[in-house]
Amino acid sequence: MHRAGWAALFTPLAAAVGLVLVAADGAIRLDQPSHGTALVLQSLLELALPLAAGMGAANLVGRDPVVELQLTLPTAYRTTILRRLVVTAGWVAAIALTTATFMVASGWWHRWPEAHPALAGQLTWLAPTLCLCGLGLLAGAVSGSPAVASIVVASLWLFEYAAVGLLQEHRWSRLLYLFATTRGTVAQDWAANRLTLLMAGAAMTFAGWLLLRRPSRLLTKEAE
Repeated sequence: MHRAGWAALFTPLAAAVGLVLVAADGAIRLDQPSHGTALVLQSLLELALPLAAGMGAANLVGRDPVVELQLTLPTAYRTTILRRLVVTAGWVAAIALTTATFMVASGWWHRWPEAHPALAGQLTWLAPTLCLCGLGLLAGAVSGSPAVASIVVASLWLFEYAAVGLLQEHRWSRLLYLFATTRGTVAQDWAANRLTLLMAGAAMTFAGWLLLRRPSRLLTKEAE
């Protein structure tokens, strides 16, 4: 947990608390069930928490100040990185499940018209979280730089957030769209979209794991 970094643990919690407070404030001021308030809560699950997880994953590789000592330990470096990834993603999952449970119990879950049944609806956060975690790990394994990996994750997130109209024009881009629950997609494509993101995330995580099989590459990058 220490090597994963406090930012990876504090950021998703801060995002969750902040957006829940915004939603609560909107509900109190409006004094009625609000479409906008439900959207804020769903956006916490689909936009904020996956981004926090992806940025956390992007900072897992290349943060060790004496990586040459890490490479001499009995535990493989990529095993250590995967443990950090489990801590980072697992913490985000715990926050997401807690938030989703609160939303279902309070009735806010179904006040968003595009919300799916509670069980299947957990793919709202799980699919983009796994996808961005995989991207962050892969970018970190390729570049060896937390800064570069963070830019890659943030750039994809911003592009998909801004280019919603463009990405809805073709089915292949709809299947890769991160925000299909809150920012829209063809209804029949939602399940396929979630499964595509899960597979993409798993594939990128596996590719990053393979690249970390030769962590001596990090020593070369460090020397440069």
